[in-house]
Amino acid sequence: MTVGFYSPLPPVRSGIADYGAALLAELRKLGRVEVSPAACDVALYQLGNNGLHSEIYSRALAVPGVVVLHDAVLHHFLLGRLDEAAYIDEFVYNYGEWTRGLAGELWRGRASSGSDRRYFDYPMLKRILERARAVVVHNPEAARVVREQQPTARVVEIPHLFVEPGDLPGGAEALRWRQRWGVEPATFLFGVFGYLRETKRLMTVLEAFADVHRENLRTSLLVAGEFVSTDLERAAAPLLSAEGVLRRPYLEDREFWLAAKAVDACINLRYPAAGETSGIAIRMMGVGKAVMLTESLECSRFPEDACARIASGLAEHDSLREHMRMFAGMPEVADAIGARAGKYIRNVHDAARVAGEYWKLLEKLSR
Repeated sequence: MTVGFYSPLPPVRSGIADYGAALLAELRKLGRVEVSPAACDVALYQLGNNGLHSEIYSRALAVPGVVVLHDAVLHHFLLGRLDEAAYIDEFVYNYGEWTRGLAGELWRGRASSGSDRRYFDYPMLKRILERARAVVVHNPEAARVVREQQPTARVVEIPHLFVEPGDLPGGAEALRWRQRWGVEPATFLFGVFGYLRETKRLMTVLEAFADVHRENLRTSLLVAGEFVSTDLERAAAPLLSAEGVLRRPYLEDREFWLAAKAVDACINLRYPAAGETSGIAIRMMGVGKAVMLTESLECSRFPEDACARIASGLAEHDSLREHMRMFAGMPEVADAIGARAGKYIRNVHDAARVAGEYWKLLEKLSR
């Protein structure tokens, strides 16, 4: 059996590219896997909600195979891929002629698609789901969305994988990293990582941190990543320059792991969510860090005592602030949550185990 592997790969700066590289390495331990071959026995397509996946999406429609939906929403991807007429036709293809007026309204309002709930409520998956031989998702919410959009789809839930780097920094290196950026050993350091968009709830994070920092000066917040939204960047600028906030750009792999070891807890909120399982959350939990996650079906597989669940909606700010206050005041609680998270992720999300689940599916479809 020859598996065709279609995915963004490093040096592309993408969580799916990192995922793809890790999965590719593990699958090649099990059999023959070629990257983007002209022909293969079974194709494995990694799809996400951005333009990086345009060629992969086209091929997945032309040559059906196994589609891995890293996001259970492709609406934003299609907004960027199509012109107005094609977008409206695609929306109608998904949801019926009676939605043509709504499609036009959504096209005209697309500048707010990063935060407007409607763009997440219409995932626009019909065409790819009709063609896929099987659809892999990483959590129950993504599975629910796929079945809702295409009840006959063959859906397989496989956990997001975790690979711990062989040269994971030690405690002394992490301490030196903190010192380099002026974070004292007794300071509780929160961290936000990855591309900064409205759905990461950065304004709520910064406002909640400001509240906590006024009460407890031995707290700091690391915000590491590139802004996707210029509007968000402008709005966040005053709070990013506040006391206790450490701003860093996109972190290359080595410094990411240094920062991951250096923080005491990670804040990884998502709302509205797109059915994704955060690779950053998996990495941070995997190295034993407490992670604060928006309470949702996407995160429902994680044990209750292995993460901190933050309410969404009106209760979000207060829920986040109280969890941050608790962690800063009782760091041993964060340590205990992180230890349980590490044990769970290293077991359930182990890369070799995950690759084995993929391989079983690919073997079935190649016969």
